[in-house]
Amino acid sequence: MQSLDVISVNIWQIVISLANLAILFLILKKLLFKPVKKVLSDRQAVLDSKYREADEAAEKAEENRLAWEEKLRIAKSQADDIIKNASDDAKHRGDRIVAEARDKADGIVRQAQTEAELEKRKVEDGIKREIVDVSAALTEKILGREINTQDHRSMIDSFIDGIGDSDE
Repeated sequence: MQSLDVISVNIWQIVISLANLAILFLILKKLLFKPVKKVLSDRQAVLDSKYREADEAAEKAEENRLAWEEKLRIAKSQADDIIKNASDDAKHRGDRIVAEARDKADGIVRQAQTEAELEKRKVEDGIKREIVDVSAALTEKILGREINTQDHRSMIDSFIDGIGDSDE
């Protein structure tokens, strides 16, 4: 029977062990569980705030990117407008310069034509005078006498005018 004493179950001892276990559980729950749970919830809150900040930063970066793309598009549009305006201005200036050059060239051509016409008239007058002088000399020799210069000139002029009219 001795062996039964060693194996015997003492109810009071089990109750006291269970009470110790319950007290130890309550003490650990009070001292450890709530602070550990609080530390975990604080860490979770910090993580949530970091994620929220990261999401806000990503949204702000996306807004900045969209605003930058819009500004870039506007800048490109303005640059295209400036280039188009400069090109149009250059074309207009070029057209104006060409028109002015044509006007100057036309003026030079007109002046040259006028000068040529004047020179032609001078040459014609010179030729007429020479013809008059030669004809006077010939007539003098043929007639053997001197003709009045005034009469001679009027005859020659009428003759030359007749020649000039028939040439034209």
